[in-house]
Amino acid sequence: MVRIDEATPEDPLGLFAAWFKEAEEAEPNDHNAMALATVGEGGMPCLRMVLLKGYDAEGFVFYTNLESRKGMQLEAHPKAALLFHWKSLRRQVRVEGPVGPVSEAEAEAYFASRPRQSQIGAWASDQSRPLEGRFELEKRVARFAAKYAIGQVPRPPHWSGFRIRAERIEFWQDGAFRLHDRLVYHREEAGEDAGEDAGEDAGRVAWRTERLFP
Repeated sequence: MVRIDEATPEDPLGLFAAWFKEAEEAEPNDHNAMALATVGEGGMPCLRMVLLKGYDAEGFVFYTNLESRKGMQLEAHPKAALLFHWKSLRRQVRVEGPVGPVSEAEAEAYFASRPRQSQIGAWASDQSRPLEGRFELEKRVARFAAKYAIGQVPRPPHWSGFRIRAERIEFWQDGAFRLHDRLVYHREEAGEDAGEDAGEDAGRVAWRTERLFP
């Protein structure tokens, strides 16, 4: 297992990739599950579990109904926090940063990769809205299954993805007697204060690290 003290200080994604792979092998269900915190009505925090569908230097990606509660909250307040908790490995990762939409091409490609019934479900569910009963949902599923019985199911206009651009990533690792290890990466844009002399380094991502008391 890759430990915090074996991490490369310049590269949080390398450490995340190693931990994510180990979680995939160790966690019995949904190793890509993450808690997503958004800013709700009146500034109240709002939290739920979603699934990570991709990550790279640009950020962490998930998909949802844009008209859901979280979709509307992210539109009103485009910032969020994530928490990965891998209990069997005694680890967690926290991510914080601004949020933006994925490209249309990304949304189309991921929607096309989903199981057909999940595609139908994206049309049938008025996510976060009141539901009279299960039968109402089943009727809507049947209605859209009939509508798109032949050919590809198109992506609903209200369904897409968001990318969280990490500005802070914290790795937490369990330690004996609650003396845990905590390593934080803070995003910095290399050359951002160097003006016209920054050259090719301008806009390059750099990370500053610090250790925290447990």
